[in-house]
Amino acid sequence: MTKHSPIFIAEVSSNHHRDLQRCIEFIKTAAEIGCDAVKFQLFKIEELFAPEILSKSEVHRKRKEWELPVSFLPELKQSCDQYGIQFSCTPFYLDAVAELAPYVDFYKIASYELLWIDLLVACAKTGKPIVLSTGMATIDEIDHAVKTLQESGASDISLLHCVSAYPTPEHECNLAVLNSFRNRYQVKVGWSDHTVSSAVINRAVHRWQADVVEFHLDLDETGDEYAAGHCWLPQQIAAVIQEIKRAEIIDGSSIKQFVASEASDREWRADPHDGLRPMKHQREKFGVSE
Repeated sequence: MTKHSPIFIAEVSSNHHRDLQRCIEFIKTAAEIGCDAVKFQLFKIEELFAPEILSKSEVHRKRKEWELPVSFLPELKQSCDQYGIQFSCTPFYLDAVAELAPYVDFYKIASYELLWIDLLVACAKTGKPIVLSTGMATIDEIDHAVKTLQESGASDISLLHCVSAYPTPEHECNLAVLNSFRNRYQVKVGWSDHTVSSAVINRAVHRWQADVVEFHLDLDETGDEYAAGHCWLPQQIAAVIQEIKRAEIIDGSSIKQFVASEASDREWRADPHDGLRPMKHQREKFGVSE
């Protein structure tokens, strides 16, 4: 049995307040709680929502305050390197792919953009690894997206099962989909979490062997998306990650042999000649100090 160690991705989403120091604190915290990567989003509302929506909806116009400044990218990457964690970002407009290329270790494509072929092609052509979420999608739509990525040059694809409800009810998680993805596409698979449930994440890893676990993180309950109920706090998710990594140690090696902690007891087993403890050569030394 090979050891299973999933990659944990902390999704900052729009909880950064357009504050560079808060962004860096997210990176530092993600590294400290055991994450392997941190993920931001790069969007401009004028290239995210149709103009007729923006003209009618103040709620959508106010998301201007959630935009990540492109000027932050070099320092975010530098901070990730400093703390030994991968930097990822979701592009939500085509030019964002090129803007991110010098900095990201991998691209994340969001569920809402799964149907946008031009974006899939642009990300694939960079040759960088791609993580694709599949919330709301049918299997035919996912087939087309994966085929598009592969035909456009993507060779390192992680496909995340995702339920785009914020938060997601546990009974709608359908984690068995991970096995279907693995068998159907022969790619790495994972779970994009919106449940804030340790039971769900543990099940995704231990039962369905998730290669990737993505979750939404907030630092202090003040992030713009925290109130929706799908964001973990550092101390909550840290306990889950530590438990999972502790389980990897417990699994250990598949080779049966005595271990260091039991070595001294081997001589006190029943001797095969008379069935008495300890071994005969041990009896002769019993009570004799060397």
